Amino acid sequence: MKKTIYFIFAFLGLVLPYYFLLSFLKEHGLDFPILIQELFANKISTFFAVDLMISIIVFWFYLYCEATTRKMKNWWLYILASLTVGLSFALPLFLYFPERQIENNK
Repeated sequence: MKKTIYFIFAFLGLVLPYYFLLSFLKEHGLDFPILIQELFANKISTFFAVDLMISIIVFWFYLYCEATTRKMKNWWLYILASLTVGLSFALPLFLYFPERQIENNK
């Protein structure tokens, strides 16, 4: 059950952010200065951006600790997922695979 929920969240974390990114790209193209300007346009958007950045750093630290403890292979793929899509995809994906292994071992 948890495995399915993590998979659904990973799917949503992939599709929903890219919907908004593609909308932005359609309107502005690949214009990084405008992207950064809009990301930090006001205090509330800055709050969310900084909160997300700190959360990603914490996730990377936790991921590194778990990867070394569990001797995980390909753990860097979760970092890549967080950089190319975002934490909303990488975190549920990271939680999905151990849960899948637990269910397969039952």
